[in-house]
Amino acid sequence: MSASQPESGVRVEELGSGALLRLTLDRPPANILDSAMTLELTRVFASLEERPETRAVLITGAGGHFSYGASVEEHRADRVEGMLRRFHELFRVIAKSGVVLLCAVRGQCLGGGLELASFGQRVFSTADAKLGQPEIVMGVLAPVASLLLSDRVGRGAADDLLLSGRTISGRAALEMGLVDELAEDPEQAAIEWAERSLAAHSASSLRHATRAARFELMQRFESCIAGIEALYLEELMKTHDATEGIQAFLEKRKPNWRDA
Repeated sequence: MSASQPESGVRVEELGSGALLRLTLDRPPANILDSAMTLELTRVFASLEERPETRAVLITGAGGHFSYGASVEEHRADRVEGMLRRFHELFRVIAKSGVVLLCAVRGQCLGGGLELASFGQRVFSTADAKLGQPEIVMGVLAPVASLLLSDRVGRGAADDLLLSGRTISGRAALEMGLVDELAEDPEQAAIEWAERSLAAHSASSLRHATRAARFELMQRFESCIAGIEALYLEELMKTHDATEGIQAFLEKRKPNWRDA
């Protein structure tokens, strides 16, 4: 299986016997996770039910970056609800698939890009990659990271990233637990890990084990994500500053906060 989806920006490739599927975010340089790309990723993960031999999926980015994150254009008030719902559905479908998610990070891995990468069972990164949740800089927030980032790095470190919006290096992310392994070639490191750690296992049993390992996490996701969406859509997006922050970003200027 090898296919390119130019409209969606996702390139799909089967590696070896099909035990590993590589998905490349292929809209460089930024590899923005817009609705088209999100829907295609969701479609691919949903289709894995028909590929019982697949043990793992590797997500990487074309060019020098993993992803700058979700589309800022789609954060506008008239589009944000659909964007959030589509993005959150992607996480449900990934978890339901039961495949092991591996992510290979180079360059910028920000916002929704980091939410996607940190949802993986294993994250491989270069030492000089830049990872962060900068949503607060634009006056908004990161729903998935607000809910799940602390599972990777602990509450204190998660709050630091979410509330400061700061960007950290791959090396600092390893020390924090956000990244699992540093490598000059993170994609090759991920492939070798999959061959070493997963290839000998039953794909069927592995999927059940993966679902079991994430069972409590996904129960929490389902019980909380609607509330976070409501906070975002019904409260945050009705403030001046959320709209102003997004508009200022698009206009490449400093936001004029009213603190309201």
